[in-house]
Amino acid sequence: MFFLPLFDDNPTTSRPYISWTIIAICIFVYLYQAGLSQRDNYSFILHYGVIPARFFSQFDFLSIVTSLFLHGGFAHLASNMLYLWIFGDNVEDAMGRVRFIVFYLLCGVIAALTQSFIDPSSNIPLIGASGSIAGLLGAYIMLYPRATIKVFLWVIIFVRLINIPAWVVLGIWIGGQFIAVPDALANQGGGVAYFAHIGGFLAGMILVPFFKKKHIRLFASASAPQASWRFEPARELRQDIRQRYVLEAQKSSGSVPSFKRRPKGPWDK
Repeated sequence: MFFLPLFDDNPTTSRPYISWTIIAICIFVYLYQAGLSQRDNYSFILHYGVIPARFFSQFDFLSIVTSLFLHGGFAHLASNMLYLWIFGDNVEDAMGRVRFIVFYLLCGVIAALTQSFIDPSSNIPLIGASGSIAGLLGAYIMLYPRATIKVFLWVIIFVRLINIPAWVVLGIWIGGQFIAVPDALANQGGGVAYFAHIGGFLAGMILVPFFKKKHIRLFASASAPQASWRFEPARELRQDIRQRYVLEAQKSSGSVPSFKRRPKGPWDK
């Protein structure tokens, strides 16, 4: 089964400039890494990544911050940036830009420390924005658990887009992290930092009440329609993306062409 969130139907009141900036920096750093030789890239990661054994001997917190912008490969980068793109804008909107920056970095620090405490003598570098983004997911599930998430679902020959509540999507994600813990404990040669994901997610859930704006309520309903369990054919993806992004951009610029609404199909209510 392939399960991939694409976007949420949860509009914001401001543009997520900080989230966009983080995405741009991560892409820039990845392109820089891609231009290095394998040996130089490994040296780069060793220098700017978090190495638990080195951290606990030198308490180099700067390495935690720099490690948040490094990634081990394109798939690592793409998955992190996708989740930041989907969920970061609403969390940033709920907190404000300055508090969002502090929250993002703090979740990353807690995530790295969580992973480091599991094996404080490890010399394997920890890199990636996963810990901070896990914190955003923890905050999102506390803020908008009933928001609609558009998910691409592929099971053998069954391909569909499905609307699922955020609490289900993010619950599946964090559940997968806990399920992978035994394998992570048995694997001493590196891999996915599941404990960092868990630590970041829990940190986001705990910290969001202190970072959100006062008028923002926890467990609020999104202003978009409630989630439904109806299925839509995958061929509707282009139109959904057009409505979600292209029309919003045209609306903000003041030129919105008129499109005919597609006829209802048997998958519609």
